[in-house]
Amino acid sequence: MKFIETLKNIWGIQELRDRIIFTLTILALFRFGCYVVLPGVNAAALQNSIGGNNDLLGLINSFTGGAFTQAAVFALGIMPYITASIIIQLLGFAVPYFQRLQQKEGESGRKKITQITRILTVFITLVQGGAYLSLVTSTPGAVDASVNPTIFWFSNMIILSTGTMLAMWLGEKITDRGIGNGISLLIMIGIIATLPRSFVSEIQTRLSSSGGLFVILIELAAFFFTILACVLVVQGIRKIPLQFAKRMVGRTGGSVPVAGARDYIPLKVNAAGVMPIIFAQAIMFLPVTLGNWIAGNDAANSSLLMSLNNWKSIPYNILFFFLVVIFTYVYTALLVNPLQYSEYLKRQNAFIPGVKPGKQTSEYIDSLTTRVTLPGSIFLGLISIFPAFVALFGVNDGFALFFGGTSLLILVGVVLDTLQQIESYLLMRKYDGLVKSGRLKGRSGMQPIGAGM
Repeated sequence: MKFIETLKNIWGIQELRDRIIFTLTILALFRFGCYVVLPGVNAAALQNSIGGNNDLLGLINSFTGGAFTQAAVFALGIMPYITASIIIQLLGFAVPYFQRLQQKEGESGRKKITQITRILTVFITLVQGGAYLSLVTSTPGAVDASVNPTIFWFSNMIILSTGTMLAMWLGEKITDRGIGNGISLLIMIGIIATLPRSFVSEIQTRLSSSGGLFVILIELAAFFFTILACVLVVQGIRKIPLQFAKRMVGRTGGSVPVAGARDYIPLKVNAAGVMPIIFAQAIMFLPVTLGNWIAGNDAANSSLLMSLNNWKSIPYNILFFFLVVIFTYVYTALLVNPLQYSEYLKRQNAFIPGVKPGKQTSEYIDSLTTRVTLPGSIFLGLISIFPAFVALFGVNDGFALFFGGTSLLILVGVVLDTLQQIESYLLMRKYDGLVKSGRLKGRSGMQPIGAGM
């Protein structure tokens, strides 16, 4: 009854209702574009060639909701925009011009960054679109032989580029007029689109051959506790207590000292979000790509290179785990700047109890961040390779991918962000929130996917 009452309250707020309907409409349009096939392409032949989940191309396909193997208008999805956003964010750490735009120029700086990101997205789309069309043309039977190659390349490059820019525009419209972060929701809807089919396939396999209903219940319980662990880590913070100096209250001559307020700096256990996994997955493409470029067909016969192209192999998961841990420390170091924290506390006339202001404060925050990041990086590494362990127990590849990695972290983070916005509307109208006690927390302190995921 409490759940039904909450749904009635959500539907009773007109602004919230309009935003939810608008968001669902845009998501439906995006999914429709994932089934509109490029002209001159035989999608069935492409699906038969790269439709499996054993290699990295199958992993990419799972992120696009099947549009990659469908050779759809949105085959590239929103990923070129994500790539451009990551590049701009990294430039913001290293290039003074982008640092100035991000930190000092306010709204005008953000507009310039948005414009630069869009332009960079076009160039990245052209590069990725060319690579994708090369893959399509190299697949036997995937391209209609009667189509002129020049016309095929020219027209489909325009269509793929337009599809990516349209997806980016749809995401921005959701952010402006809908609920939640639009870019993040587009990624999430692409990931979750394959979940029902994978789950039904798993049920059919278990009921027909091995395990039965009991094994299905065990898998669902494991899936639930995996989600629970992701929620705990996404929301987990280490509070650094702060003490503000005493301030004088009252008129001159009659003012009295008042004890300073207490606050804290929230250091997130997983400050880097899913970015380390994304970087690690990008690196995992290099061994096979370089091997094929250097050794040609002989590289395909290399057992090591073949194992690094299989996300369930032992070499792949060992290398992937250590890359995730390393990138977690690197990206956290870029995000968390102890020196900036120290200078900010000085300006606010605040200090950490027992720690001297200035250099010691900076060193204290740095050491604490390093210790907090250790369990966060290990968790990210384990959750990134957990699907491979699940697949070893007979779970089908499509369903196993939802037991960890980027897919699950994105789903958890985006759902928490969206529910947090819905709860804020309820609380503003003096309704009860979505949880019985406390406040629902999203990824506060983290940038949304697409603004820098």
